[in-house]
Amino acid sequence: TLLITLGAVLITTKGPGAAEVKDVYTRALELCSYLPESPLHFAAFWGQWRISGSEREARELADKLLDLAQRQKDTDLLLQAQHAQWPTLFCLGELVACREHIKAGVALYNPREHRSHASLYGGHDTKVCCQAHDAVVLWLLGFPEQALEHADDATTLARQLHHSASLAHALDYDLMLSQCLREPREVVERAEKAISLSTEQDFPDYLARALVFRGWALAQLGEKERGIADIREGIASQRDTGTREDFPIFLDMLAEACGVIARPAEAKSVLDEALTMADDSNRRHWEAELHRHKGELLLSVSDENDSEAKTCFRKAIDIARLQSAKSLELRAAMSLARLKQRQGRRRKAHDGLAPVYAWFTEGFDTNDLKEAKALLEELCTVQV
Repeated sequence: TLLITLGAVLITTKGPGAAEVKDVYTRALELCSYLPESPLHFAAFWGQWRISGSEREARELADKLLDLAQRQKDTDLLLQAQHAQWPTLFCLGELVACREHIKAGVALYNPREHRSHASLYGGHDTKVCCQAHDAVVLWLLGFPEQALEHADDATTLARQLHHSASLAHALDYDLMLSQCLREPREVVERAEKAISLSTEQDFPDYLARALVFRGWALAQLGEKERGIADIREGIASQRDTGTREDFPIFLDMLAEACGVIARPAEAKSVLDEALTMADDSNRRHWEAELHRHKGELLLSVSDENDSEAKTCFRKAIDIARLQSAKSLELRAAMSLARLKQRQGRRRKAHDGLAPVYAWFTEGFDTNDLKEAKALLEELCTVQV
């Protein structure tokens, strides 16, 4: 009981990759081998899932948790088995399946019965996690307006619960969504709130993550060196604790910031590291964007890189389609359309982008969709 409770606290105060967290759950699992069966055994195995080093291992453990909960027909355990499924599937890029487990989690959650679960499972409220994840997943799937609604739901619930770690969790995903929407001013505003809360409550993991997001936004807004310094500080802090679950995204933000100040060699090195890490850990949710940014970087260096950049854009499109990540597919389609436009192949540029844009039914005031519409209008005008 003591170890499981301590583990949930340490995840928030040290980070899930910290050595102290691993030691606690390792000891808890040892105790499970010779203590009578109890729900705390499930919590110990859930903790093992939380600290798993790769998504391949996480998938195996999450499936075991789900099988155990289903066999025991225990609603509490089934909720937490779902809680292990949706982050795992999110990182694997299995977005449609991820949403199915999120919806199952919402259906199981009862605030009176499950509010106390934060003290045993991850240190944050399960429904806050559910809604926060859903916000980013919905954006990836191509539903930005619904994504914003779910992000608001997560932060509202966290405030109603008066639970600081749950609020930090909700703010973290709200930051990720704002970055996905390419709204640097909003990212700075939200990052400052997250930094203030994390400093006050001594949440170093959430503080490090907020620094990365703020750094990206500052670089986009012109404070380039300060922005890169923030990103590097946040990434270094997470490296120190061993918490690297979102490194493909964080390294991508660093590469983008380096590109803003014309450091192509550094940006390429960081992108290569991000792609290697995504491949080694099987964290695929941002892989399409990594390939797109690699293509954009190649074009920024030399016009002679058209062929290689085109390969990157097509790979990004293929990955996004495989994951049903329509927002990332749209970005990659825009990058490919601009390349074709530059090559004088305007009709092909238009015909490749138009059906991707036509798929969307909401979010037409977001940056990506406004940009796609403007590009399509430009291509149509040139054709006439």
